[in-house]
Amino acid sequence: MNKRKFKGSAILNPVPAVLITSKNRDGKVNVFTVGWAATICTRPPMLSISIRPERLSYEYIKESMEFVVNLPTSSLTKKVDYCGVRSGRQVDKIKEMGFTLLEGENIETPHISECPINIECKVRDIIELGSHHMFTADIVGSLVNEDLIDASGKIHFENADLLAYCHGEYYPLPKKPIGKFGYSVQKKKKKK
Repeated sequence: MNKRKFKGSAILNPVPAVLITSKNRDGKVNVFTVGWAATICTRPPMLSISIRPERLSYEYIKESMEFVVNLPTSSLTKKVDYCGVRSGRQVDKIKEMGFTLLEGENIETPHISECPINIECKVRDIIELGSHHMFTADIVGSLVNEDLIDASGKIHFENADLLAYCHGEYYPLPKKPIGKFGYSVQKKKKKK
């Protein structure tokens, strides 16, 4: 297969499409969409989000040094898109989208009830990179809808109907896996 060469560009896709809630010191809450979010460490649990400095949420997060990553379902796709293209400086996106905010468990910033998974974060560092600044954050708590957790405590993300973003388009995640971690080297069970 022939390959076409490109200059260096941000083509790592797909990525999660997430809604970030933030709160300024005056108590005003904003929501916006982030496509550049990533797990960056297991111990301690950490993630990162990258934000353009001109975004309102950038100001809020820099003030409070905390935020919530809300994982939306595919049924929220239009709202996710709206929160990514409208500015909180002109529109109250939470009100416009009819989101229900619930108090944080470990931080002051609320989370979005309509999202089945919410990850509470405290900023550790802000790294100025260029067009975006990367906020590295400690995960201080997570909230997961009960109906996604089985009797053994396993979270079934596949049942959450989560959303992915790929080169300008949104996609639902599939329900069926095509493998699991370590299956390529797993020994086959002997039949009795």
